[in-house]
Amino acid sequence: MEQVVRRLAAIEEIRQLKARYFRAVDLKLWGMFSELFTADLEIDFAESTSKPMTREQFVDSARRHFDGAVSVHHGHVPEIEILDETHARGIWPMFDIVETPQESKYESHTGYGHYTEEYRNEDGRWRISRTQLSRIKRVVLESQ
Repeated sequence: MEQVVRRLAAIEEIRQLKARYFRAVDLKLWGMFSELFTADLEIDFAESTSKPMTREQFVDSARRHFDGAVSVHHGHVPEIEILDETHARGIWPMFDIVETPQESKYESHTGYGHYTEEYRNEDGRWRISRTQLSRIKRVVLESQ
């Protein structure tokens, strides 16, 4: 029973981690956003024009992308698998809407897809160690 409780607690901690991810992006809390990832974060966002390679580049890219934008990100009913005490993986169905200002070089859009991620527990705290965004559908909107 103790093992089941630890597993369920880890799943909930990872759910809270991803909730903070969505909130940090939408509210532009870049310090909090940066702390959600391991130092050796691997990023695979095929749609990204900046192709970030490191955690710092990823945070800077997100900051530039969402500067002046209004966004809402949702993650739904994740599949989270605890592999061991320090490793897990998950798949999150997602939806987002991003409305960028007219002068932005980024497109306003809505999107549907999945985050496929890996997590690592470091010093008692779960962090995202690998993130991949795969879109099923992306609709470009007219800028406001």
